[in-house]
Amino acid sequence: MEKKKVKIAIIGAGKVGATLAMRVVEDNLGEVFLLDINKDLAQGKVLDLRDSLATLNYGGKINYCKDYSEVEDSDIVVLTAGFPRQAGMSREDLLIKNKEIIQSIIPRIKKYSPKAIIIVVTNPLDVLTYFVYKLSKVSRQRIMGMSGVLDSGRFSALIAEEVGVSRQNIQAMVLGMHGDLMLPLVRYSTIYGVPLRQLLSQKRIEELTKKVRSRGAEIISYLASSAYYAPSAAIFLMLKAIINDEKRVLVASVYLDGEYNLKDVCLGVPVKLGRDGVEEIIELKLNKEEKRLLQKSAEKVRDGIRKLNI
Repeated sequence: MEKKKVKIAIIGAGKVGATLAMRVVEDNLGEVFLLDINKDLAQGKVLDLRDSLATLNYGGKINYCKDYSEVEDSDIVVLTAGFPRQAGMSREDLLIKNKEIIQSIIPRIKKYSPKAIIIVVTNPLDVLTYFVYKLSKVSRQRIMGMSGVLDSGRFSALIAEEVGVSRQNIQAMVLGMHGDLMLPLVRYSTIYGVPLRQLLSQKRIEELTKKVRSRGAEIISYLASSAYYAPSAAIFLMLKAIINDEKRVLVASVYLDGEYNLKDVCLGVPVKLGRDGVEEIIELKLNKEEKRLLQKSAEKVRDGIRKLNI
């Protein structure tokens, strides 16, 4: 008997959502259901993707949805819907607009897919992950934001370019908020097991950490819109970890309830992802300065949470 495919609903057919859909169906990771407030946009992209699959002779399946009832009983819901960040904007500038969008989506997800794992991509990511957790009222195990996977990937790319080695040799980790106060963990970042500080000067490391914090803005300055290849790759990695029950450790924005001495906030920390979603929150031993910076990052997220008025 053929195994039932995982049903993945992608809410938002913009550049991130559509690129993610392409990655998922080309890998045949699950059956994709694409929904957007702009129905013509979603339908056009689904038709284009179907033609692409036929051209490459791939077996993945993608469906166009007119209504939330068509994503009923989804196993995973990915929220990419929202206004994109543009040049000169911080992620926080999007809060009120995107809060309203998320507020309209979550009751429908609760109605049609109450058991789904939800991955939040909409910015400001940590604040809206918190908002989704509070609105949905489901286990924190099933709510997570795509943050540290992307930021850690960007840090790895910068390190690899600087040192001139394969990106496969890099292990990099970025905690905290998805924004200007993210925390690149230099002590836990290595090149083929060799600590970063043994290969790069402190000055160069500081330049790299500054650059990873501004990488999103740098990309926007060229594209005049948000990045989408790397964010979709980060979500895809999270989906694979969940669907294949990999028990893989990745950094994601999750609701903290005492971990890292933080409560009632969503922040990027290492988690073990598997079939049930966030199966474990992993607490690293941070030094005094790292704790201070993580607390500062949490306070910035709390500033946004207060603006939610919930």
